[in-house]
Amino acid sequence: MFKEIGEAKISRAIMDEFHGWLKDYVVSDVVIIGGGPSGLVAGHDLAKKGAKVLIIEANNYLGGGFWIGGYLMNTLTFRAPSQEILKEFGIRHKEVEDGLFVSDGPGACSKLISAACDAGIKILNMTKFDDVVYRNNRVEGVVVNWTPVSALPRQITCVDPIALESKVVIDATGHDACACRSLEKRGILKLSDFGPMDVKQSEDGVVEKTGEIHPGLIICGMAVSTAYGIPRMGPTFGGMLFSGRKAADEAMKLLSGNIAQEMTEIKEEVGV
Repeated sequence: MFKEIGEAKISRAIMDEFHGWLKDYVVSDVVIIGGGPSGLVAGHDLAKKGAKVLIIEANNYLGGGFWIGGYLMNTLTFRAPSQEILKEFGIRHKEVEDGLFVSDGPGACSKLISAACDAGIKILNMTKFDDVVYRNNRVEGVVVNWTPVSALPRQITCVDPIALESKVVIDATGHDACACRSLEKRGILKLSDFGPMDVKQSEDGVVEKTGEIHPGLIICGMAVSTAYGIPRMGPTFGGMLFSGRKAADEAMKLLSGNIAQEMTEIKEEVGV
């Protein structure tokens, strides 16, 4: 029934394809750390606008808390006007009271992942953020390693990471705020920590503060809450969607500025 193809050819196809695109994405326009809802929306929007986007994800799956909601009850909640983004991604939802919508977690997550992949993002899952590439007082990429390396005993984990360069890095790592923390431990940033639950303040605050926190580094999603001491929001996800969208807009502004600067430098070199 199936075409006669041996194991060696299957292995070679995997290696050629994976290492082929990975070599190309050693340099990207944007690296997004974290494949939860805010990172996926940011990646989708950027790729749709023509940016070269790589998402790195420590788990073997994308979606973060979008799969399971709160208390292992996989129903997600969204407050208006989030339903407009749900409609855009074809995510089934219903209004349970005025301005409050619910959706099935696995279905919503699958739609968002599919849309981001269709837009053209590339994904490195089981890949753990280790550090930032930091030059010229700005973030210019990330240092990564395989997630399983960090789970091994220390005495056998002398596995050097690799570096991936980019024009913009987006920290979408949730409350961990991994990229921000890497700058904080060097005295470059001073962070707060997320506050107690208050959905009314949290969602608006997270979207409002989404943006560039340090040259080359944008934060979105619950990383914003950690960075600025905004209350946590719990299992409601409209703020994640809008924060990811705003992060993409902010990244495009930075990319446009980089292009303009590069054109100016080229003109100066050729004497125009």
